Amino acid sequence: MNKQLVTRYEGNPILTRDDIPYPVQTVHNAGVTKYDGRYIMLFRSHLDTGRSIIGIAESQDGFNFTAWPGPFMTPSKEPVFCEYEAFGVEDPRITHLEGAYYITYSAYSEHGVRIGLAKTNDFESVERVALITQADYRNTVLFPEKINDMYVKLDRPHSEMCPWSIWISYSPDLCHWGDSKLIIKPVPYHWDQMKIGPGAPPIRTDKGWLNIYHGVFPTMDGHVYRLGVALHKLDDPAVILGVGDRWILQPEDPWEVVGYVHNVRRCSRRRWDIETLLGRSGHGNVRRYSSNRRTCRPLPDKFPTRKVITNYLARV
Repeated sequence: MNKQLVTRYEGNPILTRDDIPYPVQTVHNAGVTKYDGRYIMLFRSHLDTGRSIIGIAESQDGFNFTAWPGPFMTPSKEPVFCEYEAFGVEDPRITHLEGAYYITYSAYSEHGVRIGLAKTNDFESVERVALITQADYRNTVLFPEKINDMYVKLDRPHSEMCPWSIWISYSPDLCHWGDSKLIIKPVPYHWDQMKIGPGAPPIRTDKGWLNIYHGVFPTMDGHVYRLGVALHKLDDPAVILGVGDRWILQPEDPWEVVGYVHNVRRCSRRRWDIETLLGRSGHGNVRRYSSNRRTCRPLPDKFPTRKVITNYLARV
């Protein structure tokens, strides 16, 4: 029997739309980091127009969250950004990088989906930096440090010719990106056969960069989203050292199998240095935050140590 790698927190869910002090229809797709001794959560919510905004909540312990009075990000009114965010902003991912907190997010408009990059130092204000992809892209995550003097990101472009896969790109300044390369593809007749995408910013371990990604399997009753793991070489993350053959988490709880979109698990590990970003607990585990992707509840799980995951990958 396979060992269970992830144990769900018994107090789930930790945030629902009823906890939000302004009208929203969902709470989901959250990113979490640690700032000034507090856990900060950025989450996506649908409005009753069907379009999305990004809210914010905080916690002293990483389990009990209080939402702030208003949204953290709404569609921009600034030139350039306003045209590409007209239909909403979604799916924040947070990376602590060079002393600041960078947020990648999906910008929706009549032109498709682009990835925006924003920056904050205190979560009281936020500055748009750039639109860092063309359409159609999603699931963009930044590595938490430069590698070979370049910034690095993973993302997933949409294609009609190739299964949706994970790509890597490089930048000298966080605004201009290139040297893109496909590095992980879905596996035919496998739990991730339909499409895959980065779930959260990679985590540095002594054996490589740990990448927790999501994969999708098509069924007669819709698509099932699960989480898997891959390991990238530390000094050259385009090199894949291993990809787990089995998933590490799948939809099981009621709010995961039923909701706005059912059968979805999304990795929201948005942590940044292992303790700061991952919120490492005192007993050798790390907390990870996930959500039923549009179904209103981000949930924290107790995650195994980096050593357990990387040892698991070393066996594949």
